[in-house]
Amino acid sequence: MAARRLWFDVGWLFAMGAELGSGRRAYCTSQAFAEVLRLPNKQLTKLVFPLQELERHFVPGSRPDLHLKIFNPSLDDIARAESVFTASSRNRIEYLSSAVRLDHAPDLRRPEVCFIGRSNVGKSSLIKALFSLAPEVEVRVSKKPGHTKKMNFFKVGKYFTLVDMPGYGYRAPEDFVDMVETYLKERKNLMRTFLLVDSVVGIQKTDNIAIEMCEEFALPYVMVLTKIDKSSKGHLLKQVLQIQKFVDTKTQGCFPQLFPVSAVTYSGIHLLRCFIANITGNLKTNGFQFS
Repeated sequence: MAARRLWFDVGWLFAMGAELGSGRRAYCTSQAFAEVLRLPNKQLTKLVFPLQELERHFVPGSRPDLHLKIFNPSLDDIARAESVFTASSRNRIEYLSSAVRLDHAPDLRRPEVCFIGRSNVGKSSLIKALFSLAPEVEVRVSKKPGHTKKMNFFKVGKYFTLVDMPGYGYRAPEDFVDMVETYLKERKNLMRTFLLVDSVVGIQKTDNIAIEMCEEFALPYVMVLTKIDKSSKGHLLKQVLQIQKFVDTKTQGCFPQLFPVSAVTYSGIHLLRCFIANITGNLKTNGFQFS
């Protein structure tokens, strides 16, 4: 019930910003995040810093290193990052085009990030949540796995381009490997790959397809744990520990810190926006610089 109430509160804040005129939207977003800051400390931590909230539940004296402080922006930093994702007349956020091959992709010079994951991992739902401050942007979400068949490009103002990649595994496009491998290997302005893992089931064999690509091409990537609202606290903690151990011992190019998120409750969405704003060079956080 508490999770549903939190979702309602946050959903209402985003809806409030969407319903007002575009000329005032940047101001309304600031006001909406100000309302988030007024939440009780436990709810605020759960919403903005879900990994920190999880850490509280470890047995005293047995807390593993979840690398919580590698990317540790202030609430003011996170509030500033919201403006990057807020649509306005001066910051157009829109779908650009789709492509089945790299030579069909738009030729853009701005920084680019891509989202990739197993079919039914919640990729399109997550992207829709990231774009909740730009409600005019249409991100198609389907209950059927494997809905995304092409690389979909979204322009985020003058800041960066976000690419929604086809899902791998069930109902993946026949040319998935050729399409995605070529993009990951040859896209010059690709700054970071976001690899989505279902927090309910953890890393699956099919996830190794994307992991091996990123490692083979020496690409910097990040693991985002989706659907954290679907698991009990105990099960989620178990999955986080297993995935963190995998990242620490089995990968070289993966960012050490995990990003758990929920497209339903918006938990972790603010922090992920701030991270993206940083790696695309549009926000400096606590003097931290990405390589």
